[in-house]
Amino acid sequence: MEERIKALREQMEKRISQIDSKDKLGAFWQDFLGKKGSIADLMKGLGTVAKEARPAMGKVINDFKVEAEEKYRALSGQMDQMELAERNRSEQVDITLPGKKRPLGNLHPLTVVRNEMIGVFAGMGFEVFEGPEIEDDDHNFTRLNVPKDHPSRDMQDTFYLDGDLLLRTQTSGGQIRVMDMQKPPIKVLVPGRVFRSDSDATHSPMFQQMEGLVVDRNITLCDLQGMLDKFVQQIFDANVKTRLRPSYFPFTEPSVEVDVSCFECGGKGCSLCKHTGWIEVLGGGVVHPKVLENCGIDSSVYSGIAFGIGIERITMLKYGINNIGLMFENDLRFLKQFKD
Repeated sequence: MEERIKALREQMEKRISQIDSKDKLGAFWQDFLGKKGSIADLMKGLGTVAKEARPAMGKVINDFKVEAEEKYRALSGQMDQMELAERNRSEQVDITLPGKKRPLGNLHPLTVVRNEMIGVFAGMGFEVFEGPEIEDDDHNFTRLNVPKDHPSRDMQDTFYLDGDLLLRTQTSGGQIRVMDMQKPPIKVLVPGRVFRSDSDATHSPMFQQMEGLVVDRNITLCDLQGMLDKFVQQIFDANVKTRLRPSYFPFTEPSVEVDVSCFECGGKGCSLCKHTGWIEVLGGGVVHPKVLENCGIDSSVYSGIAFGIGIERITMLKYGINNIGLMFENDLRFLKQFKD
């Protein structure tokens, strides 16, 4: 028995010198101090020792067990210290290094201009209404006085879905919905995405539009120009002016195209205004009496003005962007140039 203990002690010392990880330390415990370990086997072997020698031999085995446990605890403490030191090294931060700058994001230029436009009209008392992007023929065309044979209904211009449902080609349908829900006085903006089958450097199949509608007693074309003067002066430059040119829209009569004096050259003529001194920015007019009547509003008592502004067009003019596609590509080199 003494020879076995001596051999185990030598074996234990050899194992201890090789322990350099928690896994090896765990294996040491199982081999020497576990329920099926070597020291437990020594205890079981006491039955083969002479009766009178058992107490002394039991003490020797117990002392050996205490020695093994102390060595295990000492090694466990060393492993914990090594593990802590390694974690500290891996998490070490050199506070003398320069800090890493986190770049600040910014709003998309379309969002910046949309918010600015809404802010201008909100200051004039306009409320904001957002209608559905999937419209029916009745709201998108019929009640806006668009004839059944009007070119804007053609398949090459409009994305039809099923039956009389379509992707709205204008946000004017929102004006119909507002007039159905609310009686005059009405002063509302209807911003949102619209869809048309058109694509080139200045047109996109999907773009954003902002419609405006005012309905009340004694509303005239002069009110439209006065509001738009205020709008372009806040968006572009305090010195710009507007002019109205005759045009045609089914839902307004009279209808006008609205030009703004070139804010780049002051009206002298440049490449931006194509050397005319004027830039076309939107369309509008006096709401057609049939449109009012289609919404249950007495056109002999009330009149209205309406206008539609392309948000992409205003953004391109404001920032000198020459291709509408740049605003949909999410190129950070382009987007980083704009700040709110």
